[in-house]
Parts: sequence; structure tokens; C-alpha cells
Amino acid sequence: SFLLSLHMIKSMTGFGLASTDHGSVKFSVEIKSLNSKFLELGLKIPKAFSDKELYLRNLCNKAIERGKVSMAITVERSEESQKGASINETLLKKYYTQLVEVNKSLGADISNLLPSVLNLPEVITYTEEEASESEWEILEATFQKALKNFGQFREDEGKVLKADLELRIKNILGFFAEVETLAPLRIPHIKTRLTQFLEDTVGKVNYDQNRFEQELIYYIDKLDITEEQTRLKSHCDYFVATLKDKDANGKKLGFISQEIGREINTMGAKANDAQIQQLVVGMKEELEKIKEQLLNVL
Repeated sequence: SFLLSLHMIKSMTGFGLASTDHGSVKFSVEIKSLNSKFLELGLKIPKAFSDKELYLRNLCNKAIERGKVSMAITVERSEESQKGASINETLLKKYYTQLVEVNKSLGADISNLLPSVLNLPEVITYTEEEASESEWEILEATFQKALKNFGQFREDEGKVLKADLELRIKNILGFFAEVETLAPLRIPHIKTRLTQFLEDTVGKVNYDQNRFEQELIYYIDKLDITEEQTRLKSHCDYFVATLKDKDANGKKLGFISQEIGREINTMGAKANDAQIQQLVVGMKEELEKIKEQLLNVL
């Protein structure tokens, strides 16, 4: 359990299968899940165990949490262990004579009618199986085993998701490191460009140098992305830390990814630099992949 607790996030996609042979009876439980905002549970259960449905649903609520889940429980009995099947002779004769008449009037072949009649409703009836307490105990143990396998599958898928999410954040931070290098270089470039523009249009002696410096400071302040850089780095670090946290879940990681997106967007809007804009696009692409993956995190 300690080893499992090191890895915290789980995938919402899961699969678990377990079966138990008990004498002439085979019990099987299969659980599959896909992502969903809530727990949507479809449960197929043999009639003989229908009184246990609520108990099984409660077990699933605790163990599965979220996901679109389909669960099938089957009980296969060997022929000799099945309670006898009986044929309703009166109904069979009625169906058979009617079908013979219809076939004759159509000029159709009547040599192979009997197998078809046997498949018609209510011709063959089976005595309903009664489930014993010992059978229920075996079924419950099989169910718990399938749930455990299902949980392990989700853990294993979670490891794959975690590795991918960490890689995406690493890629964002890679683009970010390039932005940090380029950001300070914009200021001298902007100053040179504006000075040149003023000199070309009004002449060097015709503008107030001090006023120009003040306006330039105001303009450059509008382009400053220092705060966004600090917050983006902080959010990325928090995302990676949360991935390793025991309370990690898709919703919490989703909120952090929204904050990351906000800083990337603001940085892109304020950067006013073609190279930085390209890096911002790269970050956005990685963030989209993160958001897609988070839909599958429990």
C-alpha cells in the first residue's frame, strides 16, 4: 500500500475482470469505465441476486468515485446443475400449426419449422434459479477481486497520465526559459526604434528628451511581463507538486491549469515581440494537451 500511495493520480478509464469456478457454477464480474463528471453506473446482475443490487452499488460508489461505468455480473451453470427447462406443449402446437398454414399459403418450405418455433416467446421456460448464501459469498468475493483489479488498472493508467502531464509542464517551462532570455532584450530595441522614429519625423532637436524618457517608461511599463513570469513559474511548480500530492484530483489540477493559461495569455498580449509570441503559441499548445489529459484524471 505504501508503494501505491507514492503515486497519487488515477485515470478515470479502468478495466477489471475476475472469475471464480465453484463446482458446476462459474461466477464472473467485469467492470469498465470511461471519463465522466459524475458517477454513472450501469449494473447488469442476474435475477437470482437482484436483492443484492443496492449493496453492490454502494460498494461501487465508494471504490470508483467518478466515471461512466458499466458492470456485468454473470453466473454460468453447467447443464446438469440447471433447474429443468420445461416446454409449453399447448403453445408449441398452436405456434406450429399456425406457421404450417402460413408457410403453405406462401408456398414456402415447412421441413425445418420446429427449431424456429422453439425460439418463440414462452415456448421454453426455465425455473428461476435460487441463489444460496454460499453462492452469494463467492460472488461477493469475486466482485471485490474485480474491483481491486479495476483499481490497479486505474493506478497504472494514472502513472502514464502523470508522466505525460509532467512532460507537458516541462515543455511549457522550456518555452518559458526562452521567454525569460528574450524579454529584457525588447526594451533597448523598443527605445532605439522609437528614438529613430522621432528623429526621422520631427528631428532630434525638436522633441523634449526628458518628456520622451517619461513616456518611454510609461510605455515600457505596459509591456512589462515580470509579474506574469513570476506567477506562471509559481503555478507550474504548484501543478507538479499537486500531481504528487495525496489529494491530487482532476478538478484541482484543472483549476491550476486555468491559472497557467491566464498568465500565458496575458504574457502573449503584453509581449509585443514576434519571437515571444511564437513561444507563447508553443506554451498554449502544451496547455491544451494538458487540459485534454485532465479530462481523464479522477
